[in-house]
Amino acid sequence: MDLHPRSQQLAAEAQKHLVAGVPMNWMRRWPGSFPVFVESASGARFVDVDGNEYVDLCLGDTGAMAGHGLPAVVEALAQQAPRGITTMLPGASAGNVASMLADRFGLPAWQFALTATDANRFALRLARSLTGRSKVIVMNWCYHGTVDETFAVLDADGAVVPRPGSTGAAVDPALTTRVVEFNDLDALDAALAHGDVACVLTEPALTNIGIVLPDPGYLEALAARTRAAGALLIIDETHTICAGPGGYTAAFGLEPDILTIGKPIAGGVPMAAWGLSAELAERATAMFLSDDTDVSGVGGTLAGNALSLAAAQATLATTLTAADYEHTIALATRWTEGVARVIADAALPWHVQQLGCRAEYWFCPPPRNGGEAAAAVDHELDAFMHLWCMNRGVLLAPFHNMALMAPATTAEDVDRHTKSFASAVAALLGR
Repeated sequence: MDLHPRSQQLAAEAQKHLVAGVPMNWMRRWPGSFPVFVESASGARFVDVDGNEYVDLCLGDTGAMAGHGLPAVVEALAQQAPRGITTMLPGASAGNVASMLADRFGLPAWQFALTATDANRFALRLARSLTGRSKVIVMNWCYHGTVDETFAVLDADGAVVPRPGSTGAAVDPALTTRVVEFNDLDALDAALAHGDVACVLTEPALTNIGIVLPDPGYLEALAARTRAAGALLIIDETHTICAGPGGYTAAFGLEPDILTIGKPIAGGVPMAAWGLSAELAERATAMFLSDDTDVSGVGGTLAGNALSLAAAQATLATTLTAADYEHTIALATRWTEGVARVIADAALPWHVQQLGCRAEYWFCPPPRNGGEAAAAVDHELDAFMHLWCMNRGVLLAPFHNMALMAPATTAEDVDRHTKSFASAVAALLGR
């Protein structure tokens, strides 16, 4: 509190008119009795209202992965805003952005949304419509935004139930969703065998229950078995774009039927997209040209607006490039190796995991699926580590012990975390 008197004051004042004192409930998930209020952010750092500067390894939970205040985006916004922000008509940048996404991810046809939640929601609707099937398969403890069908987990008896914390579920998720464990092909086969599955929606590596990597050959087998069963494969790259310019899909040669992406592609401006294979695009076009398009449950008034597209065009043209990833992945490796040394020196049964320019430490051996990952969560220890680092000027992602590197991140930023992590471990061990 001594470091953040102005934040404490603003937090108290915000209680008057903001539910829980924040503009969005996730902002209460930071450790401490009140959130830190931000004054400004630039590159890979931000300054709070009390003048404290932080190394930002959260980066808006991937939304600012390209860096805060990206100059090309700032310029694009300044140029586009006076010329119109939204008209519900296309501009030249729409085709440019779609072409850039096609080059990166390999799928030829694209549609836009404002959030990855919407992109996933629309993809699920399209999959059900094209296959004539009702069910979707997701991975246990996955996260694909606030999509009703994905707020489902397996209970101790293997039944599909609402994910803990799910607010006002529309229906029993067992009616819409089959849940399987990541890396479990036998469970996948059993779920597909019913013949009623429209699609499998998955991240290529789990990230929202922590980083859980696929077993060798798992993703290839998942794709083959999904298609053999007549279902579509949807890959959500919203977080796994940390693997490279075209996400995990391009880095490892995946061939999804539909790909969804959000968060960083417009430099922090709300923007998402979903791409279709050539076959699906041809089939979807007839649907989108019908007179019922505006009530189809797919689309949105502000989706594909001129401001978001200008930001996306600037972001994709100037950053998240191969050169950027060469820099950021090396930094994530440095972060991983630094944490691993501390863990080894302390002889702790912990683990550190890396996925591209993203890395994370666990207070357990590496889990193979979402169920194991969820069972290993230690909220009290998580909060301690986050608060310890924050008080030393390092911000981690709020829901995990996770760090993400931006093009503006430096080796000194990484080493600052390593030093903070080492001192936290020493304090925990009483050294």
